[in-house]
Amino acid sequence: MENKSYDLKIRTYNYSIAIIKFLENMPNKRVYWVISDQLLRAATSIGANIIEAKSASSKRDFIRFYEIALKSANENKYWLGLLRDATQTDRKKIEELLKEVNEISNILAASLLTMKNKK
Repeated sequence: MENKSYDLKIRTYNYSIAIIKFLENMPNKRVYWVISDQLLRAATSIGANIIEAKSASSKRDFIRFYEIALKSANENKYWLGLLRDATQTDRKKIEELLKEVNEISNILAASLLTMKNKK
């Protein structure tokens, strides 16, 4: 996640991979299963919805997929915050992941404003 100049599709794909690798190291306890499952679903949903938007049948449909991607990005912030604040996980890695998902979220929000002709 060092080079920030690549496109959003690749960036969200790499973010999903980073989440998968992060979750592989979670302790095998029930509390981690639930949070990990939700985090994984939300993380992979970001990129999946961006890909879906590419084949949207209308501008409105395209925007809707970006809105869902943004909601998933925001959900990621919640699950990562829970892991950071309530568990004994790698805080440094969580902060890196939060930074990346914040940037992705900002890009999605700005894109939506542009698509909706709002500033």
